[in-house]
Amino acid sequence: MKKPMYRLVILAVAVSMLFITAPLFANETDDRIESSAKKTYVFKTYLKDDKIKMKSKNGFVTLTGTVLDASHKSLAGETVAGLPGVKGVDNKLEEKGENRPAEKSDAWLITKVKTTLLFHRNVSGTGTEVLADKGTVTLRGEASSLAQKDLTTEYVMDVEGVEMVKNEMTVPGAAAATPDNKTAAQKTETVIEAIDDASITALVKTSLLYHRSTSALATKVETKDGVVTLAGKAKTAAAKDLAGKYAGDVDGVKSVYNNMTVE
Repeated sequence: MKKPMYRLVILAVAVSMLFITAPLFANETDDRIESSAKKTYVFKTYLKDDKIKMKSKNGFVTLTGTVLDASHKSLAGETVAGLPGVKGVDNKLEEKGENRPAEKSDAWLITKVKTTLLFHRNVSGTGTEVLADKGTVTLRGEASSLAQKDLTTEYVMDVEGVEMVKNEMTVPGAAAATPDNKTAAQKTETVIEAIDDASITALVKTSLLYHRSTSALATKVETKDGVVTLAGKAKTAAAKDLAGKYAGDVDGVKSVYNNMTVE
């Protein structure tokens, strides 16, 4: 009789330990999720001035607070969703009322264009002045080369709401004739080393959303060690190619595997 009783005691202890350990493990995971999110490139770079509160419970994360614009809400949600251990995200972030431009307004369009340029490493998001008037966007500032100037025009023209682009950016003679490829490569390497996979995935998803040619695509994005894999369906081969091109020019992306299928 002693052995069965002993086994029952051992079983009861094991079960009680299970109930004690499970909440502790869940709490550790939730703490790690909250800590990891704050250390991501997106949160430290793009969202540093936003008032974001985060609460994780058993892997389900709720985001509350205010952000500067709609792109920040998307970035925050996508970044957190890509972290290990996250099972779901309830994104309740709101734009600050005084900073929210009316939809389809010139200010709204300027914000979309500037945000789009910020996501791509081969154009200058901070060095480009953007003006808008009823769908016509004027670009000013200095481009490092003619290629960068042309690429800026291409990217801006594909932003939803843009009807025409007037690119008045200047190109210094020396930069136009002999672009500093070595310096550009060195800068790219530095950026790649600094950006985590969750941030890259969020940046790629948001970038595709802001370009009209790819905004309607149901694109699945996965990133491992800076290598991005795209999956999903594209309506045309051109749309598939653009998705790969835009993803490849996002900060931190080393290479892109475009596994999208054409409908």
